[in-house]
Amino acid sequence: MRHLVLGLCLALAWLAEPALAAALIAHQLEIRLDPAEGLIEARDRLRLPADRTDWLVLLHQGLAPQVAEGEGRLTFIRTEGQLSAYRLTSAGPGELVLTYRGIIRHPLAQTSEGLGRTSHQSLGTIGPEGVFLDGASGWYPRIPDSLQALDLSVELPKGWVAVSQGGGETDPETGRAHWRETQPQEDLYLVAGRFAIYRRFAQGLAAEVYLRAPDPGLAERYLAATLEFLRLYSGLIGPYPYAKFALVENFWESGYGMPSFTLLGPRVIRLPFILETSYPHEILHNWWGNGVYVDYRSGNWSEGLTHYLADYWLAERAGRGRELRCGILKEYADYVQSAHDLPLDQFIQRHSPATQALGYGKASMVWHMLRRLLGDELFFAALRRFYTEHRFRIASYGELRRAFEDVSGQSLADFFNAWIERPGAPYLALTEVHLEPFAAGYRLSAQIDQIQSEPPFPLTIPVVIEFGSGERLRHWIEGSTRTSKLDLALDQAPLRLTLDPDCELFRALTPGEWPATLSAILGAEGGLLLIPAAAPEPLKTQYRALAESWAATHPGWGIAEDRALNQLPAERAVWLFGWENRYLSVFAEETGGLGPDIAQGRLDLPQGAIDPGRESLVLVGMRKGQPLAWLATRLPEALPVLARKVPHYGRYSYLVFSGPEATNRIKGLWPPGPSQLSHCFRPEGCTSEGTEAQ
Repeated sequence: MRHLVLGLCLALAWLAEPALAAALIAHQLEIRLDPAEGLIEARDRLRLPADRTDWLVLLHQGLAPQVAEGEGRLTFIRTEGQLSAYRLTSAGPGELVLTYRGIIRHPLAQTSEGLGRTSHQSLGTIGPEGVFLDGASGWYPRIPDSLQALDLSVELPKGWVAVSQGGGETDPETGRAHWRETQPQEDLYLVAGRFAIYRRFAQGLAAEVYLRAPDPGLAERYLAATLEFLRLYSGLIGPYPYAKFALVENFWESGYGMPSFTLLGPRVIRLPFILETSYPHEILHNWWGNGVYVDYRSGNWSEGLTHYLADYWLAERAGRGRELRCGILKEYADYVQSAHDLPLDQFIQRHSPATQALGYGKASMVWHMLRRLLGDELFFAALRRFYTEHRFRIASYGELRRAFEDVSGQSLADFFNAWIERPGAPYLALTEVHLEPFAAGYRLSAQIDQIQSEPPFPLTIPVVIEFGSGERLRHWIEGSTRTSKLDLALDQAPLRLTLDPDCELFRALTPGEWPATLSAILGAEGGLLLIPAAAPEPLKTQYRALAESWAATHPGWGIAEDRALNQLPAERAVWLFGWENRYLSVFAEETGGLGPDIAQGRLDLPQGAIDPGRESLVLVGMRKGQPLAWLATRLPEALPVLARKVPHYGRYSYLVFSGPEATNRIKGLWPPGPSQLSHCFRPEGCTSEGTEAQ
């Protein structure tokens, strides 16, 4: 989710106003929108707290606000960007009515989020394609450091539908809508378009879908998923705080989460996996972020907690928890360079793969470690307390910590200080491993060190001991000091000892623990995109277009043809394009022995053979620490689709896409190598499954 209130917070920085306690401002808004002209005409009856007579008000520039009723005066202060600031002075308690009129229409702005990844944002627009207005748009009189109550009437052309937070009605026959939300809101939103509307009610919960073209099958899937996840999280955390939850289809690709609805792009909502990944994430934000608000002065706790209880927790329930945890550690290793690292209490929002690896990934692992420390019962009881006590209020990591301490009865100061207020990750080393016969069994001892230059982190380290019989013994060691000791009596000879094999800890991965993935090259600071000079002209043209589109999103990447080089550079990451690339054999030989057939256009993957005539593939490998990747197809029309899709598959080592539409058919990981955190007790070695090597 992109928490849109943040855009307003950033827009207000130039005003340098001191932070005030949040006041509740009641807005009774009557809005008329003319999409063809980009016009808004508004009347807002403001009910202001009686303890103040002087207010800072923000509106979109050019709206010419006036005090139409009540004893008050507006004084213009200044304009910055799209917003104008006014001083509103009231003569005393009571209501004031402001009227204003003007144009709000901003084009989409493209933002780079890493190699091949971009997003689009709008400061607000009223246009024939649709309406998008949030607090940063200045469509209503926004008083900084306030919360809002909403009573909103909207008039649009016939056939148009308006959606806002809370409960209400919207009628496409007349173009009129009325929305209400009496609970304090951090910001107010208004979107509109020509929508087909679908609704379903069950057990006191309301699900709604607004699509830009009728699609009953798609709507039915979202209605069912909405009710399922509303019931799930209501039982886990507490009652759903709004009158409805709606999926609204946007007119550009977006992933916005507003109170009681989400605004997703037309391509996004039709991806089959979204119903089990991004969609529950947006629903859960109505508890975290839009149900309990974030105190951004001490970091954005909402994104990590939402990611953990939606994206991760649902995957864990499906048996994929280890995969996601190890993937988080790999993304941290690949995307977060030392220059990009920061403590979680300084994370505000995602704007790159590095900030996503921190604010979503690392934060998820921190909540996972706390859940392991306290147990499920106390962990979820603390979340329920936090939600109950802070619903529709602004809260920080400090309030979260107090909820966990109150429920568990223990101090968590060391935990929160280390994982929330410090950057970095622990680096573990396994040393001094000894096995000796002892009485009727064996005595196993080892030393575990935290070898990072920074002070040690508080850890409870899982140690797994495997036996030739197939049994596994899991043991936990308190590891809050620089060095920790393992000393165990065993009744049978162990096969292997491994530290944290299931990635239960947030830590730095050691070489060999996790195979090379695309994140290694997508997270590189720079590199070279290598076009095959011998490719047929249609392919060559599309390879160059792909390279140019990716290079435009990251200034560290350059483009060259393979014939211009005498050898592959060794000092930076390289993408090779094409079956015709003259360095394909070097890639095959130096990144894992893919076999001699690759140069003849033949390749077998663990899932089977590929069809080079109809399928496109992407592989990544490491050459002495240098990430190399290869993308190849014989379908020129597939390359524009691959340019968009591939950067979103960073957790995988290889990919296969079918046909010109580039439908993903295979995604997988290379087998991991030997880990420095694992010790095999058999001289003949151990297989990756923990059985004796043959």
